[in-house]
Amino acid sequence: MLRIVTDGAADILPEWQKEFGIEMIPVNILFGEKSYLQGAELDNEGFYKLVDETKRIPKTAQPSPHQFVEFYRKVAQKGDTILSIHITAKLSGTYASAISAAEELKGEFNVIPVDSACGSLGIGLMCREARKLERAGKTVDEIVRYLEEIKGQVRVILTLDTLEYAKMSGRVKTLQAALASVLNVKPIAILRNGDLNMAERVRTRKAALERVIEIAKEEYGDKPVYLAVVHARDPKSGQGLLEDAKKYFNHKETMLSELSISIAANLGPGTVGLIVYPV
Repeated sequence: MLRIVTDGAADILPEWQKEFGIEMIPVNILFGEKSYLQGAELDNEGFYKLVDETKRIPKTAQPSPHQFVEFYRKVAQKGDTILSIHITAKLSGTYASAISAAEELKGEFNVIPVDSACGSLGIGLMCREARKLERAGKTVDEIVRYLEEIKGQVRVILTLDTLEYAKMSGRVKTLQAALASVLNVKPIAILRNGDLNMAERVRTRKAALERVIEIAKEEYGDKPVYLAVVHARDPKSGQGLLEDAKKYFNHKETMLSELSISIAANLGPGTVGLIVYPV
């Protein structure tokens, strides 16, 4: 049987987990001396509440190889193939942990780790499409080839409402240019081919949201796409961005999701992003 596993830096719509059999290994959220498992021990609202109360930004840590081994054994049975699709290896050690666990479990499971070169709902869509391909009769090798081809075409374009989280976390090195500047800019960051780079700095929130759409449109034109928006504790801005974006794209499907804690911890509430995924 084919098991599909991803990690807490992925976003999937609530119904996808059951409908497409996607298993998610949680990221470790570290508040001082205390560690929480994302989702299982700390949900999004609980996370923001802790930040508000403590005025501290937690650190996030990828699942260890041991955590992966235990998780694989929990969700799979001996002889299963596990397709393990993870956040870009350029931003996290999660993929490396999956590789270590795969080596340890040789003979027990056939674990195939995949570096998505992506994040958030981009990974979620890869997981969903992988399951659809399997149900359509494709082999695991064909599915992996599809993932390797598609990952270079997926774009995640984000704009931050505040630079305070990125400043406090210190994890998002690509935003240092903005941090050295005045703090009232709205940076636009693009996740492309595994790298998160700051593309532009815009003065107002409205202009930043408009520019996010323009950047995606410049690249995709009228190609058919899945169109997704993610937001960190700002559903109003997320919904607004999605409604505006719909006017400009040849979208086969649209979706809106909250941004995972592991990414929001480094970018902050008010972050809104557009994810464009070729059909």
